[in-house]
Amino acid sequence: MALYRRSKNGSWWVDITIPSGQRVRESTGTNDKGNAQQFHDVLQAGLWKTVKLGTKPEYIWQQAVKQWLSDKKGKRSLEKDKMIFRDVRKYLDGVKLTDINRALLKKIADEKAKSTSESTANRHMQLIRAVLKKAADEWEWIDKAPKAPMFKIKPKRIRWLTKHEAQCLIKEAPEHIAEMIRFSLATGLRHRNVTRLKWSQLDMARKVAWIHPDESKSGKPIAVPLNSDAIEVLKRQLGKHDEFVFTYDEKPVQRANTTAFRNALVKAGISDFRWHDLRHTWASWHVQSGTDMYRLQAMGGWESVEMVQRYAHLSADKLIEDAQRIVTQDTSTSQSLKAVR
Repeated sequence: MALYRRSKNGSWWVDITIPSGQRVRESTGTNDKGNAQQFHDVLQAGLWKTVKLGTKPEYIWQQAVKQWLSDKKGKRSLEKDKMIFRDVRKYLDGVKLTDINRALLKKIADEKAKSTSESTANRHMQLIRAVLKKAADEWEWIDKAPKAPMFKIKPKRIRWLTKHEAQCLIKEAPEHIAEMIRFSLATGLRHRNVTRLKWSQLDMARKVAWIHPDESKSGKPIAVPLNSDAIEVLKRQLGKHDEFVFTYDEKPVQRANTTAFRNALVKAGISDFRWHDLRHTWASWHVQSGTDMYRLQAMGGWESVEMVQRYAHLSADKLIEDAQRIVTQDTSTSQSLKAVR
């Protein structure tokens, strides 16, 4: 049985016996019979060439994807990888790794940029390139990984709210959304860290919240200081749920970036704004208030201070104050001389 399924709707498996007598049974990783047949034919041909001619076995894209998923079992963004792999199947399934070149990658990048965006195309290229580099450097399946074309992305402006705009938004939002907005502006936490926040992550006495490594984007634990605004929000949530902090109709909130939030933006006269921009607003307010970049990095859980530098231009007023510290001319004397003249 060369091609079979273990369950009715499961992935296809190959069962191949090569001239040496070795039996190879493995999943093709797809439930599409046509793609599975391609996998089988290339695998069989490669195995036979290796035995009969002593040549290096040839591998196809699906095999590389399968090996990548196996090697990266603990990767936090593995589901995103799987989405990209599904997205490029029409281009790469059944293609030998040695046939994946810059021209093919450019075709994928160009078509993805037209249908979505250049930044999305870049993410696709980054993953494909990473897989091919592993195939070359670690698995030794190919001699060299081709270079992946990348679009040059212009930095986007930081969208943030003034204190007045924030108050208008809070006023127009339903109360359960308004509370999460207040908490986000007070802590800078990401959407999921707010909606899924548990009482077990809070130390009200010490005024700190803990974001565990598996819940942070960087994969590192974050200690989040709670200011008086955050504490007041938490006090109002006490007794509403035994486990989760933020609820609606006595159930944990799953999403805050809802139609109700978007409607509140319209009513408040705020455009071009996403829930994640509340985090940008929090960071912008801190920079404008003089918070040190390294302290802000630690508070926000960013991996590097370079990621915080995008807010640096907002601290111009503070920089002027710093510049004034080393003036060589006595301003008061200068003014007195002008008065005499």
